[in-house]
Amino acid sequence: MKTFYIETFGCQMNAHDSEKVVGTLLTRGYEQVETPEDAELVLYNTCSIRDKAEQKVFNRLQNFKRHAGKGKVFGVLGCVAQQEGEKIFDRAPHVSLVVGSASYNQLPQLLVQIENGDKRVTGLSLDTEDTFETPMTSRDNPHRAFLTIIEGCNKACSYCVVPFTRGPERSRTAASVIAEAKQLVAAGYLEIMLLGQNVNSYRDPSPDGLNFAQLLEKLGEVQGLRRVRFTTSHPRDFTKEIIDAIDANPVLCNHIHLPVQSGSTEVLTKMQRMYTRDQYLRRIEWMKNAKRKMSITSDIIVGFPGETEQDLEQTLSLQDEVQFDSVFTFKYSKRPNTPALALEDHMSEDEKTRRLTMVMEKQRTIQLRINAEYLGTVEEVLVEGFNKATGQWISRTTQHKTLNFNHTVPDANLAGTFMNVMVTRAGPHSLVGESVV
Repeated sequence: MKTFYIETFGCQMNAHDSEKVVGTLLTRGYEQVETPEDAELVLYNTCSIRDKAEQKVFNRLQNFKRHAGKGKVFGVLGCVAQQEGEKIFDRAPHVSLVVGSASYNQLPQLLVQIENGDKRVTGLSLDTEDTFETPMTSRDNPHRAFLTIIEGCNKACSYCVVPFTRGPERSRTAASVIAEAKQLVAAGYLEIMLLGQNVNSYRDPSPDGLNFAQLLEKLGEVQGLRRVRFTTSHPRDFTKEIIDAIDANPVLCNHIHLPVQSGSTEVLTKMQRMYTRDQYLRRIEWMKNAKRKMSITSDIIVGFPGETEQDLEQTLSLQDEVQFDSVFTFKYSKRPNTPALALEDHMSEDEKTRRLTMVMEKQRTIQLRINAEYLGTVEEVLVEGFNKATGQWISRTTQHKTLNFNHTVPDANLAGTFMNVMVTRAGPHSLVGESVV
């Protein structure tokens, strides 16, 4: 069992979790392969945030089954693993390993159990003090690195399964975060993305007791680090000090992702989000009054049980008032173990689709207008790669906007460099420009 294949679904935290798993396996002498057919160990890192996630997982496991052979081992990782636990063995008997995200540090010992002949091995504890002590991380991007600062969530949003799959909040010490950031810079990384289900509830567990804004300030002082981003924030814990820190240091990217979920205070109350529309807008006001121009993005859920046409109109009016740079939009999904299941007035999929379309169409119009404001400006970008199909370089601004650009020097290798680019065209989802030499 020395070759492995891993397939990943879900958020940036899942992607980073897979990097940790890959790193752990490589250090144990495994070789990563590109297809499940070629692998002796087949891993599926799962996400359970949306409806029918479990069914999709079991369908995929059934597809994997056709690759089953003597000695081939199948494992389910991540949120569905934590949520379904040992029930996975009953529904997919060819699976031998079920591991939640809080137990990846135990992966070497769990694999030894399988190598010794155990047929059903689990790592499902959420009560772990060493969540962050994964031996090795294999980075997928040579220039930008994920860095987890907090795991789990203490909020109780009525639609969300995360507290059941990721457990309670556990923060890393600030010293360990800063030390890893310095190691990443020494290894050549230019940008760090701080990760957590709720990064701004971070609290240094050491006697220093740094909060999130103070941690940002410390990271902004790391020599050689060019950019720091973070996701995701919860409005209840978002403070003006975070904006002040970003204003004070250009290393801290002027992009805030602050999920609102609904523009209706009544719906927010049913969602158990712990803030009102006015309180959310107060945080937006801090961003609008900042010295640096902030890019503001968000998440919106439509079709929550009991959401009226008036509630939907309040969401649409919030979009007009805030003028988000972009929004991730979702239809409400029933999730196991969540209080929202008990609410009345669950609406049809067709109605949710209608509402989703209204939100998306409004957001597209807003994004066209906002992005048009960048025409003629010169933006500093971090180049991520080259698109052969378009003949353009792919890059991202400090405000997290995709900027595809042409460069006059043929055969140049710009990946991992910072460039100045003049914006010449603007669409709803990206900008286009020419390099400034």
